[in-house]
Amino acid sequence: MVEATQHTAVEDDHLAQALARYTTSQRASRQRVWRARLGRQVLTGTAAVYLLVVLLAPLAAIAYELVSMGIGQALGSLLQPEALSALRMSLVLTSLSVVINTVVGTSLALAIVRHRFPLRGVVNALADLPLAVSPVMVGLAFLLLFGRDGWFGTILEQLDIKVVFAFGGLLLGTLFVALPYTVREVAYVLDELGTSEEEAAATLGASPGQIFWRVTLPNIRFALGYGVLMTLARSMGEFGAVLVLGGSISGQTQTATTFIHDAIDERATGSAYGMAVLLALFSIGLLLALEWAKRRRTL
Repeated sequence: MVEATQHTAVEDDHLAQALARYTTSQRASRQRVWRARLGRQVLTGTAAVYLLVVLLAPLAAIAYELVSMGIGQALGSLLQPEALSALRMSLVLTSLSVVINTVVGTSLALAIVRHRFPLRGVVNALADLPLAVSPVMVGLAFLLLFGRDGWFGTILEQLDIKVVFAFGGLLLGTLFVALPYTVREVAYVLDELGTSEEEAAATLGASPGQIFWRVTLPNIRFALGYGVLMTLARSMGEFGAVLVLGGSISGQTQTATTFIHDAIDERATGSAYGMAVLLALFSIGLLLALEWAKRRRTL
């Protein structure tokens, strides 16, 4: 009888210990879930506040000012010859930048990923240089090269070629700052794809041109489209390089971004807000296109 009682007490003790361990484990599990949930909420809240302050608040401020002064007045100011000329200049520069950088960027990506040549690593690093250098420094560098007192200034003057404070300088600055986007998008996809399909096509007797148009290009089309959209956005929004190289001469070298700068200096806030809203709508349209491209790319 005593032994049975002792055995029952031991079992009760073991049961109590197991129950205590289970309770402790459950409590620790709830704490982990609570901490994880709190961490997600803090992270989400921080990201939301950051986006609100850095992105949405400035757009909301521009929209508020635009409504306060009258949308019709602000948008009507964009029909002035100076505004139309600046917008036309930005569209021309952006179009040329997209075409040239698409061709050059794709070629450069193919060379970096598919070929081995001396200084390949240097070329690969230089492709990212525009991301690390301030556009104002880019404008100054081109000014030192092609300005009147620059390295090639005398030669250009003799040939009657004007780069600085002319369309050529604007195009150079825009091409430079927008170079990396197509290169990086296409190079990444080419590296992921490998060369198996291209080698199979070559084995079947396809020429390099046929391999590119029928094998390589279809495989990189989404990356190329994404790079084009990024180039388009970067070219349209460029300010520093075109301001230094072009001087923002009204009707000649003024772009949409430098037009905003000049309009603010001249207290023409209606024109500045109108052009800013137009560029913002353009950027939102590009953002939607980029999201669409991302979804298509993941399919």
